[in-house]
Amino acid sequence: MAAVHSPRCISHFTSFKTHSTTSYRSTPLPPPSLLHLHLRRHSSSPMASSSSDAAAAAEAPATGSSEPASDVLVQYVVLRRDLIDTWPLGSVVTQGCHASVAAIWSHKDDPHTIEYCSPTNIDSMHKVTLEVKGEVQLKNLSEKLTSNDIAHKLWIEQPENTPTCLASKPYPKSVVSIFFKKLKLCK
Repeated sequence: MAAVHSPRCISHFTSFKTHSTTSYRSTPLPPPSLLHLHLRRHSSSPMASSSSDAAAAAEAPATGSSEPASDVLVQYVVLRRDLIDTWPLGSVVTQGCHASVAAIWSHKDDPHTIEYCSPTNIDSMHKVTLEVKGEVQLKNLSEKLTSNDIAHKLWIEQPENTPTCLASKPYPKSVVSIFFKKLKLCK
């Protein structure tokens, strides 16, 4: 793993750690003898090697945080698998970005959103990107969230009027994870 010794790679791993006063780039690296333990503790990076690693990363507690993993603030983004398989990847990613920003902006005065986007948390946001089979499943999920008072944005691409994805506003994981637990991680 030659890439492991790259300072850029290490700073990427540490970007998921919660820092109260400094940006993640100023965090000192652990001694080389402890590097493997450091990397293991910070395995929530997007460089997880498999879907089971990604699932474990999504469920892993934030290192250095005094609150339990179930209370970490998280935003869920749900994409349609049928579009992932037929649209250009950039177009699908853009849809997820639209929904994520719209959900946050629509709830910009919500205490959880304010905390999620605060200067001390901006470099350690938690998002989980999931997938549903198609439009019917996406609409059903949106209805389920609405009926349970879970604030979210169902993104409808215009002018086609096509529901493409949805994103929740930031919530404590213990409050919202139950509504998403049966969905697959997007890969």
